[in-house]
Amino acid sequence: MSEPTLPPLDFSGFVLSLASSAMVNLGHVPGEADTTTPDLPAAKQIIEILAILEEKTRGNLADAEDKLLKSLLYDLRVQYVDTEKQHRAAR
Repeated sequence: MSEPTLPPLDFSGFVLSLASSAMVNLGHVPGEADTTTPDLPAAKQIIEILAILEEKTRGNLADAEDKLLKSLLYDLRVQYVDTEKQHRAAR
């Protein structure tokens, strides 16, 4: 039986993977333990990593990659703020 092969990793796949991890940590997508409990510090760290990637790759990305990264960052930042507000209100 042959092992499944994964598609080659590219920049878009990499940032989508990080964004998916952020969504899990925001509690919007179930994680490995099938839980949606937010881990806001971990989500914030991943969002900051994406922001660093945006800064360090500025001017070196294809238009589609640049738009994807900017769009993901915007969406994740909005979702982070919303989740943080909900978490604070629940206390």
